[in-house]
Amino acid sequence: MNHADWTRVPTLAGTHARLEPLQMSHIDGLRGALGDGALSQLWYTQVPSARTMTGYVQAALQAQAEGKVLPFVVINADDEIVGTTRYYGLEEEVPRLSIGYTWYGQAAQRTGVNTEAKLMLLTHAFERLQCLSVVFETSWFNFASRTAIARLGAKQDGVLRNHKRHADGTPRDTVIFSIIDAEWQGVKRHLQHRLDAHA
Repeated sequence: MNHADWTRVPTLAGTHARLEPLQMSHIDGLRGALGDGALSQLWYTQVPSARTMTGYVQAALQAQAEGKVLPFVVINADDEIVGTTRYYGLEEEVPRLSIGYTWYGQAAQRTGVNTEAKLMLLTHAFERLQCLSVVFETSWFNFASRTAIARLGAKQDGVLRNHKRHADGTPRDTVIFSIIDAEWQGVKRHLQHRLDAHA
């Protein structure tokens, strides 16, 4: 494990998806990925609107400069920007991290993009960064996200009540999931099997 790996965003490439370091130049593509903007209207998510996209990307890059996150833009096989994700909660001394701030536009729905993106992110976390655990967090009310995280093979650790606030200011109960290093090979095989179904 190299300390520099915890400070730079890698480029991760697969068949269905490519993850590249987030840049200001991606703003227009991310606005396009929002489509009709319905994603940003879900009160329990942190998806930006077209109007707030510039600030969203600027904040992510500022957090990266402060060593807090490693943000990615997600690009599909047709070379279209379809969303974004990031590593956050970086704890090199453990080592552990969280994966989140993930959203995809309609072009990525029912494709292998999310499965492959998660497979690449987890592979890098466990095999390059040698993480002991990888964490996923979501709002109690984001039932689709909770189902998707469990489908990855992550296990629910618990619920932190009034842990944060939703974008609209209401208190958020956060559901915590994790995958630990001892589980990684089984999860990897599971995700590869799911990905093969999209071949």
